Amino acid sequence: MTTETDSLNNHWVLVTGGGKRIGATIVRTLHEAGANVAIHYRSSAAEANELCSELSSRRENSCITLQADLNNLGAIDSMVASMVEVCGRIDALVNNASSFYPTPLGSITATEWDDLIGSNLKAPLFLSQAVLPHLRASHGTIINLVDIHAERPLRDHVVYGPAKVGLAMLTRSLARDLGPDIRVNGVSPGAILWPDEDMSEKAKASIVRQVPLKRSGEPADIARTILFLLRDAPYITGQIIAVDGGRSIGW
Repeated sequence: MTTETDSLNNHWVLVTGGGKRIGATIVRTLHEAGANVAIHYRSSAAEANELCSELSSRRENSCITLQADLNNLGAIDSMVASMVEVCGRIDALVNNASSFYPTPLGSITATEWDDLIGSNLKAPLFLSQAVLPHLRASHGTIINLVDIHAERPLRDHVVYGPAKVGLAMLTRSLARDLGPDIRVNGVSPGAILWPDEDMSEKAKASIVRQVPLKRSGEPADIARTILFLLRDAPYITGQIIAVDGGRSIGW
């Protein structure tokens, strides 16, 4: 079993959506802490391969990339099999990959439903199931990236929000079912990175005013919390830690 003094040396961690944005920071942080990393990507091949080359130059044979559309259950099984074939083990899974965009009532399509529920709930479930025997063998850990809006709704996100609510319950359900061999926890980001599409400065300022710390966070805040849960928290399972500057306590 893991102890506080254990390192991540020689441990293999699979990070979904690990090629850019918060995922890339998670990958770098875990690698710096000694872990070997498998960077999953769907379409960000250039970013994932560049990051993997960077990390491999620092420590040989410490990184691989894996391409898969996580809405395809067959692709999930193939990806896990490929990782085990190359790495020989899986010690942790970080379910970071996520689709995020508004779906106003009256215009929601079945394609949007399948994508948002698929990436935020279905894929984490079936990926957790696929790695289950390997995590049991290593007494491993699953970390799910939830969202503070799993507790309070975000306007015009009536598919994304319920998907994250489901992921929060999945986190607790897996923790109950998989203990004592596997720990399962969640990290719930607040305002960390603004969306890729344009957001007005007025909208950003409005969000920051709701944060007791009066600033947005950084990807490193999420990555360090994940590192804590993986390496330094052997008696924590079934918990979802809000990393939001206090926003969720009363906006």
